[in-house]
Amino acid sequence: MNRKLRGRPDFLLLFLTVLLVAFGLVMIFSASSPKAIFTHDNSWHYVLKQGIFAGVGLFLMLIFMNIPYSIWKKAGPGMILFSFLLLVLVLLVGTNINGAKRWFVLGGLNIQPAEFTKLSIIVYLSTLISKKGEEIRSFKKGLLPLLIMVGLIISLIMMQPDFGTVLILAFIAGTIIMIGGVDLRHLFMLGLGLVPMFIYLAISQSYRLKRIHSFLNPFENQSDSGYQLIQSLYALGHGGLTGTGLGRSVQKLFYLPEAHTDFIFAVIGEELGIVGTTLFFIVFFLFFWRGFAAAIQSNDPFGMMLGMGLISMIGIQFLLNLGAATGSLPVTGVPLPFISYGGSSLVLCMASTGILLGISRDNNRRQKEELLHSHHHNRRSTSA
Repeated sequence: MNRKLRGRPDFLLLFLTVLLVAFGLVMIFSASSPKAIFTHDNSWHYVLKQGIFAGVGLFLMLIFMNIPYSIWKKAGPGMILFSFLLLVLVLLVGTNINGAKRWFVLGGLNIQPAEFTKLSIIVYLSTLISKKGEEIRSFKKGLLPLLIMVGLIISLIMMQPDFGTVLILAFIAGTIIMIGGVDLRHLFMLGLGLVPMFIYLAISQSYRLKRIHSFLNPFENQSDSGYQLIQSLYALGHGGLTGTGLGRSVQKLFYLPEAHTDFIFAVIGEELGIVGTTLFFIVFFLFFWRGFAAAIQSNDPFGMMLGMGLISMIGIQFLLNLGAATGSLPVTGVPLPFISYGGSSLVLCMASTGILLGISRDNNRRQKEELLHSHHHNRRSTSA
């Protein structure tokens, strides 16, 4: 390819991603320092570990944005197979943390295979649907094979158990399948069939039932199931208009559990107030806008589905986390993208953004080619 026609990535999207990651590191240091001092005698413990993953994520993001996104079309089947093997392996030899076997512990770092699986599902579904074309409207030949693979993956993740990731995967799969042109009647019937299953999964385990109960009536069990949400609401209320100031949260002093992971937004709200959280929302809104723009502007069905799947994945995690921290949704244990402590999630989000940047680069290249072609055509017409 002529280097003169090489498209530029969306630099605003790149800048916003780096800004969010940097802000996340600052907030992780603020939210985790009391716990880090108490448990590791080092206030930098958690932010240094997150910094390692941020470096890995940055490396992958820069690599992925500089390779043609079409390469993922060939990688789809291999990625889903690799994810399937990892999910089986983590159930057999993974580390049990708080009653869940979701992680491999390597060199003191926790690796969560389910995070990689999100990317695998997006690539796999986008690849298959783009190849099927109009055949996707057939339930037997189009939709059913996709549902079987997604169902197998979700079943393995439920065995960990990880209900939050199951919800995210179901949303991602539904989004890509709908964009891919499935018969909406099939999707509607599928949705009706899944509702009882999700209700059963939500109430079949006592800890999930407690989360739902604490979501509906948090102040009935202030010292038990409702404690986490109440402390989060206290933090947000304490922040007021301008916040207590960066690093001056009270709730992070062992009042708010998971202050640097699932409930880091509560610390952001307490320290930066309404003004700070509004700016935070604006940055994320701009990020989603540029991500959706990259996906929609692709003239390749695979590129559009891939991009929409990636930005939807980050978006649903953003909404689930904020919903839990504000009491708008039950707690699902989903991290805040780019911000929460958790290396697997951070690497996934940064790598996914790299693919989005690759799609935006291809869009810009195509636009330059069209302009160049139009310019040459006009010159020939003028000469004639």
